[in-house]
Amino acid sequence: MQILQNFNKAFESKARLGIMSVLMVNDEVSFIVLKDLLSMTDGNLATHLRALEEANYIAFKKEFIGRKPSTVYSVTDEGKKAFNEHLNELEKFIKGS
Repeated sequence: MQILQNFNKAFESKARLGIMSVLMVNDEVSFIVLKDLLSMTDGNLATHLRALEEANYIAFKKEFIGRKPSTVYSVTDEGKKAFNEHLNELEKFIKGS
């Protein structure tokens, strides 16, 4: 099907759709919160986050809260654009146009 060629392969997995959906509506989200919200293991979440980072769709920063390290993620401008385009293609597909 020709319309499927316009889907962004970076967002094919349920996990990456979930990560991007959470980050699109929040300025920053910690690794722990993402893990809990998406019910993912540390390793699985880290793998998907790394793939989105490599695509430049998300950014992260490491900080300390008290003496504990914390990593927070946010969506980049490039990520917002790519995800919105992907959602538009999904919508066209669902509507059959």
